[in-house]
Amino acid sequence: MVKIIAGKKGAGKTKILIEAIHKAEKESKGNVVAIQYGSSLNVDIYHKIRLINIEDYKINDYDDMYGFVAGMLASNYDITDIFVDGTLRIVGRDLEQVSKMLDRIALITENVTVTVTISADPADYPEGLKKYL
Repeated sequence: MVKIIAGKKGAGKTKILIEAIHKAEKESKGNVVAIQYGSSLNVDIYHKIRLINIEDYKINDYDDMYGFVAGMLASNYDITDIFVDGTLRIVGRDLEQVSKMLDRIALITENVTVTVTISADPADYPEGLKKYL
């Protein structure tokens, strides 16, 4: 399942994401992963959460990100939740391509909740993204 936390820059998406991460950590019977661009979440995330700085893996586009998520899931069947902060900074700002990437991720995450932040006005989202709101 894929979910989007939407809003323009400065709308409080990261705060909502952090609260969702903490809730998932308390409720999950498996592993929770948080992917960030840089180190913005380092001080706010509990140590039990697997925190990944995506810059360390040279992820540059939509296919790279899909492959990264697929690889994580293939190597760890206990992942229950994946959170991604700063999706557009990681993969690019083409919302149509983000929609296609999330569609691919949705196909492989039937039993995993993937929550991403997207810093763009939801009114500007293509139809393919709106279904994840």
